[in-house]
Parts: sequence; structure tokens; C-alpha cells
Amino acid sequence: MIAVFHRQSLGVTGIDAATRFGVGSTALSTLAMLQLLVYAAMQIPVGVLVDRLGSRRMLLAGAAVMALGQLLFAVSADLVTAAAGRVLVGCGDAMTFISVIRVVNVWFPPRRNPLIVQLTGILGQFGAVVSAVPLITSLHAYGWTPTFLWAAGLGGVALVAVGAGLRDRRPERAPAASGVRAAWAEPGTRLGMWTHAATSSSAAAFTLLWGYPFLVQGQGLSPRTAGMLLTSLTLLAMACGPLLGHLAGRFPLRRSWMVLTIIGITAGAWTLVLLWPGRAPVWTLGLLMVALATNGPGAVIGFDYARTFNPAERIGVATGIVNGGGFAASMSVIALIGVALDLRGGYHWAFAVQYPLWLLGAVQIMRYRARRRASAPLTPAPAPA
Repeated sequence: MIAVFHRQSLGVTGIDAATRFGVGSTALSTLAMLQLLVYAAMQIPVGVLVDRLGSRRMLLAGAAVMALGQLLFAVSADLVTAAAGRVLVGCGDAMTFISVIRVVNVWFPPRRNPLIVQLTGILGQFGAVVSAVPLITSLHAYGWTPTFLWAAGLGGVALVAVGAGLRDRRPERAPAASGVRAAWAEPGTRLGMWTHAATSSSAAAFTLLWGYPFLVQGQGLSPRTAGMLLTSLTLLAMACGPLLGHLAGRFPLRRSWMVLTIIGITAGAWTLVLLWPGRAPVWTLGLLMVALATNGPGAVIGFDYARTFNPAERIGVATGIVNGGGFAASMSVIALIGVALDLRGGYHWAFAVQYPLWLLGAVQIMRYRARRRASAPLTPAPAPA
């Protein structure tokens, strides 16, 4: 929950950050892009370390690094210092989710795993709730530095909670290189990676950076209304998660069709908003929030593929590949939106950069689903794709 808060704290403060550092859309997107770049680049190394060291040590390290990053961001007065803070946030964030997923994989039975992972994601989304309206309110009431100082203090809460409450099983050690090669060679891992990339990138770009400016500057909403829409997106995602988790566990043969449906719904909702003449009415933006709310739970199905088709000793690195691919896609979308805004100056053109990724993702999902079904199972009794 605290990691999600740190991750998304830049998104709702984007307009204030641009004013504070005196930068445009492209430079502002660089902050979010650097955070996600580090997050994505750290996925495989962190996955190897989680498989070797266990979740508890990595969670403690991640909480400390994220707190340091927010502290640096709080006192930053220039873009370079702010970028260093976001890099640390991305690094600590990378250590967190893979570690939590491994806890779930180790301690819960396989049939319950999809639902438990979705419930874990729901608890994490409370961090997104706190990063919306409360963070905006604090920023306007108390200013930049006090707001991000108390945000950094949440890292101490995470350290105490993990140190006092988490007990870790000793991980089975496996050669790092062979684990990475084997995980990448498994078609199910790449099916999970493309699932994560195609489903998560739109909602990630929206919540991490461009959603709040789009709603306020592009659609003319008040900051409070925009914050409430972002909060509703999170709450809807929390409601959607258990349903998708239950369905993925009960109907494993239909997981890829669930993913393709989510991609289609998301593309359709964006098409409605972007093609609406002038500013879109609130009800269309509400439909967009509903569509985007399916993205996060849909992306979690990618982790279920990693678990299904990889043995326990390489779950961490397989999860890292899936997560890294998803956030690499999100980073690309964030950067392309920023460039398009500076070149064209309109949000409608900027958000259209998402369509090629959706098309590519859908094609790759179909491709690796076919390859996975044509492969001999590599783990005992895996669920079909």
C-alpha cells in the first residue's frame, strides 16, 4: 500500500511539479519515465535477489529506499534533485511488489493464488486512494515540502510493519543465469509479460502522471472533481479485482479471453472520449474510469501465468520479467504522451499513441498463447492458458 502511494504521488502533483521546477510536458514526463525506467530495469535483478534472499529482506530494503527518495523529492528545488528522488522511489518500489507476490506464491495453495493476488492488489490500491484527494488537499494547504516529508515518513511505518509482522520461508537457491534463461524461454512467461504490458499501460500512464492534467486542463474539471474521478477509478479497480481473480482461478482456459476483452473495452472507452466533439461530458469520463479500472486487475493475470508455468525456485525472476515488461510499456506510453503534447499541444492527439500498443499486445498474446499450448508442460499440472 505504501509503495503504491509513493509510486503514484507524482501523478496528482504533476501541475504543481511543473510550476515548482519550471518545466514543460516533456521534462515533466521525464520524472515519471525515470521512475518507471528504474522500476522496469530492476525487475529481473530484484527477481533473482528475491529468489535467493527471500521477501522479508527485500521488503525492508525497498521501504528504506522509497522513504529516502521521497525525502529527497520533498527538499528538491530543481529538476535534477527531483529526478534523483524519483529514481530512488522507483528502485524501492521495484523491490516491493515482486517480494509480496513471492510471499503469496509460497504461503497460499495454487488454486487460491489468483484471488489472493487480486486481494493483495486491492489492499495496495488504498495507497492510490491516499495519493489522490488527501495528497492534493495537503499540497494546497501546507505546501510542497511538508506534504512530501510526511509522505517519506510512511517509509518508517512500512519498515516497522514488515520487521514486526512478516516471517519468510527460506528460498530454494537456484543459479541466477539459468533461472533467467529458463524463465524467458518459457512461453507462459512471455504470455504474462504481454498481458501485463497491454492491460496495464493505459491506466498506469493515467494515474501516474497524465490523468490529472488531462481531466483539469484538457477537460476543464476542477481539481477536486478530478481527484474524485481518480479515486473512483481506484475504488472500482478494488471492486473488479476479486471478481477477475475468482474467474481466473475457476476458468483458467478463459484467462486470455478475459485479457483481450479488457483491451477492447479500454480502447473503446478512450475512443468515445477522444472522438467526442469538444470537452467530453462527465458521464463519458465516468465510463472511462470504469474501463481503466479493469486494467490493473487484468494485468495481475500476467503474474498468474508466471506462477502457473514456472517452478517455485524461479517464481521471482519470472514475475520480474512480467512486471518489467508491463512497466516498460507504461514508461513508453508516458514518454510518448509527453512528446505528443509538446509537438501537437492537445490531449486528444497525445492519448492516441496508445492504440499501436494495444494492437501489438493483442497480437503477441494470441501468439504466445498458441506457443504455450503447443509446448509440453514444464511444471506439474499447470492450468491451460
